[in-house]
Amino acid sequence: MRILVVEDQIKTASFLKKGLTEVGYSVDIAESGAAAESFTASSEYDLIILDVMLPDQSGLDTARHLRRDGFREPILMLTALGNTKDKVNGLDAGADDYLTKPFSFEELLARVRALLRRNSKSNDITSTIKYADLELDLIHRIVKRGQTEITLTTKEFSLLEYFMRNPERPLGRVSIAEHVWDVHFDSESNVIDVYINLLRKKIDSSFETKLIQTVIGVGYVLKAPNK
Repeated sequence: MRILVVEDQIKTASFLKKGLTEVGYSVDIAESGAAAESFTASSEYDLIILDVMLPDQSGLDTARHLRRDGFREPILMLTALGNTKDKVNGLDAGADDYLTKPFSFEELLARVRALLRRNSKSNDITSTIKYADLELDLIHRIVKRGQTEITLTTKEFSLLEYFMRNPERPLGRVSIAEHVWDVHFDSESNVIDVYINLLRKKIDSSFETKLIQTVIGVGYVLKAPNK
């Protein structure tokens, strides 16, 4: 899942990016409201973490602009202002949730997971994604194929999660790079192919049915052969 953090304080932005990346999210940083609007105009994000205090415009105005321009994914607003009126203003501006500074990273992570589950295309609030005999537990980071538990690295898990959120949909290298790595990743490198091969060895090589298929000229797709 791809997250945009809108935060002009370098230390805070770095802390959030490091923590979110470590648990498997792809994270970009925007240091102003205008930059956030530019990022969302050119790339897809599953969630935005938006600070209220920005150097060029209020985060409230940024949220309004994003909603006006058609951004429909969750917005988690961060602020040092924690009274009821401030929270109401944030929610009225288009935020889905509101977190007051200082906060623990575990609380922020729980809010992020809740918003992403709530926004799931299937409207299924479960923490588990399934396709064929493959199953991902997003909370406990457990992968199973049938009754076999499979150990994945953080990046392999993120890659598989992206495939499983888009089953039977061919995914190009640029799309994979943007969602699993970040906006600065060189999609022309062979890193994606390397990770695809690593993932195949773990979830396909020991099983009769191969799920990760190559789509010539496009990229890859998670698809059972009989589909």
